[in-house]
Amino acid sequence: MRHTPTTRFRLRTLAIAIAVVALAALVPVVISLRSGDTAANAVTAPGQLSAAQAGTAGPVTELDKTFLVKVRQAGLWEIPAGRLAQTNGSSEAVKRAGHHLLEGHSRLDQLVREDAEILGVELPNEATAEQQQWVDQLNGLRGEEFDRFFANVLRSSHGKIFATIGEVRAGTQNDLIRRHAREANQTVLDHMEVLEDTGLVSADTLAEVETAVTPPK
Repeated sequence: MRHTPTTRFRLRTLAIAIAVVALAALVPVVISLRSGDTAANAVTAPGQLSAAQAGTAGPVTELDKTFLVKVRQAGLWEIPAGRLAQTNGSSEAVKRAGHHLLEGHSRLDQLVREDAEILGVELPNEATAEQQQWVDQLNGLRGEEFDRFFANVLRSSHGKIFATIGEVRAGTQNDLIRRHAREANQTVLDHMEVLEDTGLVSADTLAEVETAVTPPK
């Protein structure tokens, strides 16, 4: 059917009117979305707590404090151990495990120092005497001897702290400690797995860890 010029003009005018109405309807939606983006950016990201929020995050128990201290001490000897794995280890699996230790504990060490400052927990600047002795032993070993000692002493220590993390997470009333336990749990689990991937972790080491973490009857 052919349209007259008048009809075509009316149809064109109607199309323009519909387009204007549709555009006007979209404007509030765009504004709303932009407002939502702004609001989302203003909210603290999930898993992050400001100092003000931490003040009302819940009580901090002695076990919570001990947990932060142990995480700090773990980093103070496992970061050097990870570096030694790059120079003294003979297998790629051991070097890979050492790299995971370096990355994981560097991240956790920064987090534990931040959380301890917020919660008012004093942290040590040195590993325990036993941990320092392990680093000294690793420093004096090379090749396969290093690989075996590295895999077993670190798998033992990670197994014990892994049990502590579970105990802390199960009972803590503090949101900041809960977040920290989640991060530590993921890191320690990763480290246990890469240490086991070396194929050097002995049954005696695992039995010793089991004895250490099993509650007395």
